[in-house]
Amino acid sequence: MKEPRKARDPWPRKRQGPLAWIRDHIRVATEASHFLSARLAASLVVWLLVGIALALPAGLFLLQVSLSGLTQVWDGRPGVSLYFDLGAENITTVADELRGLSEVDSVTVVTQEQALEEFQRHSGVSDALALLEANPLPASIRATMSPGASLEDLEALALRMRAGAGVSEVVVEKTWLQRVNDISVVVRRLGLILGALFGIGAVLVTTTSVRLAIESRLEELRVLKLVGATAGQMRRPFIYFGALYGIGGGIVAAMLLSLALIAIETPLADLLGSYDRDLELAGFDPIFILWLLGIGGGLGVTGALIAVRQRVSTLEIF
Repeated sequence: MKEPRKARDPWPRKRQGPLAWIRDHIRVATEASHFLSARLAASLVVWLLVGIALALPAGLFLLQVSLSGLTQVWDGRPGVSLYFDLGAENITTVADELRGLSEVDSVTVVTQEQALEEFQRHSGVSDALALLEANPLPASIRATMSPGASLEDLEALALRMRAGAGVSEVVVEKTWLQRVNDISVVVRRLGLILGALFGIGAVLVTTTSVRLAIESRLEELRVLKLVGATAGQMRRPFIYFGALYGIGGGIVAAMLLSLALIAIETPLADLLGSYDRDLELAGFDPIFILWLLGIGGGLGVTGALIAVRQRVSTLEIF
């Protein structure tokens, strides 16, 4: 007795080659871009929300990189500056004493005449200073610590120099750098916290937007499921939606950051100029922008996957 023949599949599946797979992805990406452009107002709102969520932590990252670069521009070693009483005669003796210390790397002596010349060169009030009978500026010594010197060595040296004869003031030049480092640590931790919070917000925004796109194409999805479309084929358009939402948000974030940098460039340059430092805004380069677009795209895809998993997996044909 012959075995009954199996019924032929009316829609036999064909194996797709690499080129067909690439063409299908290009087609889906094109359809997704047309879908978003047809709803441009809603897409702009999503891009703006995602862009704001990315811009703030990214701006804090740029600030932290610039602060780190500012401390690296400095010679990297602390020091002390000694200011003497007017007419002090033991400046050379103190300088020789400092040169003999193992924790001191270099010693620079600035005489009263050199201090006056430098002040006239940078202040622009040379005519007023010429009317003075005597030089009002004190002589000073700048001592730079050795690479292996510790903060305790610096504080001990400052305490020792304050007790010296003829020394009116000792300035520890580690203070401002330590403050910059502390601010950099705070900015970095704040950026990580806000990055996590705003990243979750960007994912939720993308999830909601993709969910609305799914609801608008439910009939199409039911037809695809009826004819045997795979889960990957059904969720592929919405993954592209999420990626385009995220990449668009990354572009908006880059635009917002560039506008913010333009706005603060002049006052920031004036502030650093008062400390004899040139403005160098580090980090905002093509690599940073690519990272911004990649992170935005990743967050968008994550939101899309959440939306698809919640809705498409429970989709009923009838």
